[in-house]
Amino acid sequence: MRALFSLALFPSLILAADLPDPVAITAAMKKAVVYAHTHLAREGGYASSYDKEGKIGEVEHGKSPTIISIQPHGTTTMGLAMLKAYQAAGDEVFLSAAKDAAKALLKCQLASGGWDSDFDFDPEKAKKYCLRSHLDAGDKEPGKRRNSSTLDDNKTQSALLFLLEMTHEPACKDDAELKRCTKFAMDALLAAQAPIGGWPQQFRGPADATAPILKASYPDEWSRTFPKVNYTGFYTLNDGNLERIANLLFRAYELEKDERYLTALKKLGEFLILAQMPEPQPVWAMQYDHDMHPAWARKFEPPSVTAYETVGAMEVLHQLWVLTGDDKYLAPIQPALAWFERSKLPDGKYARFYELKTNKPLFFVKDTYELTYDDSNLPTHYSFKDDRQDDIDKFKTKLAQSREESQRKLSGPQTPKEWASRAKGAAAKAQKAADALDSEGRWLKDDQIDGGEFVKHLNAMAYYVEAARKSAQP
Repeated sequence: MRALFSLALFPSLILAADLPDPVAITAAMKKAVVYAHTHLAREGGYASSYDKEGKIGEVEHGKSPTIISIQPHGTTTMGLAMLKAYQAAGDEVFLSAAKDAAKALLKCQLASGGWDSDFDFDPEKAKKYCLRSHLDAGDKEPGKRRNSSTLDDNKTQSALLFLLEMTHEPACKDDAELKRCTKFAMDALLAAQAPIGGWPQQFRGPADATAPILKASYPDEWSRTFPKVNYTGFYTLNDGNLERIANLLFRAYELEKDERYLTALKKLGEFLILAQMPEPQPVWAMQYDHDMHPAWARKFEPPSVTAYETVGAMEVLHQLWVLTGDDKYLAPIQPALAWFERSKLPDGKYARFYELKTNKPLFFVKDTYELTYDDSNLPTHYSFKDDRQDDIDKFKTKLAQSREESQRKLSGPQTPKEWASRAKGAAAKAQKAADALDSEGRWLKDDQIDGGEFVKHLNAMAYYVEAARKSAQP
């Protein structure tokens, strides 16, 4: 067990800097995790939110007393936050909750290797899934049961990141089932990578080895009305899908030095290079069909180029350059930045979608979803304009750094002085998190227990406690 620390370990830091008491912050962390683990957990897992009493869990598409979410924020990110709390403070309460969250994910892992959006432990509802445990028992025919591992909205990626971190926690070194199931999932994810280097939004098995490798291009024509196409097999950047896969693979390679992960990252880099559209729009689309044409997804996601996905693509390419030193990953970036300069709307924002070739902003008419150039009557459920300038400015700052400086920043604090600086910067958020916790140990949002609030606040406190502890070490 990790040693618990006390105020006596670093009195000079607290008294001199007037920082929050790490012992008090740890106590607040423990109160929140005990409440969640005792009152909210279903088979160890968590929904995205709950009613105030913690009896009914809610996920994106429904409510149930026995449901958990694999989509952040739910089991995956709450479990990871609990693990980070344990690593920061050393209390077994945090580790026990994290282990149970991991066990919940193992119980609902699909036979295809990844995860669906959510899982209901009600015995009748659970029958609709084809699970890895069924495969282990010899049941190899999914039939009509759900078996599509989804990469949409950071579902399978966040589950795998949490499990990967758990397998490398010394306290879990003897958990053979955790390691076996994590490997099964990582193997399935790598197998689902297409020859071109991209991933679909969902997968049920290995990629088609005969799929073509093509450069992205403009289609000769495309439908202005929604064609109701099944887009789950398209190469999908939407919602950061590929960026989150990249982050997972970077971390897996950092932890394990397995060359398979580096190979997959390089293939993904090659895909992003191929997926950059030609002039006059040298940026990226939300998703591509297998001819590498931008394609429709949902009825409000037309073939187009997009600012949001372009920022994510540039981030991955830059990370690959930092890792490998290969300048080919930087080559697509300057043309993309030049596109941003000429594509800003009069209000300083960017359209969610820009028409292919013409670069005109595309919008939809509320209720009818007619495609239009007019932004006066937009649907309200989706952001058709994005304020991406802060992201672009931060990226430009990173781009201006040397590779050595970028590597140094990625490695984090190294000395007690650097950890003390982090503690000072993290103190306000940690105190705010502790103050926001109610007497029961809940963080409420709109009169509901909210998983996003739990993750945000627990991470803020763990970040501070870790920094305070390491700043006090000789």
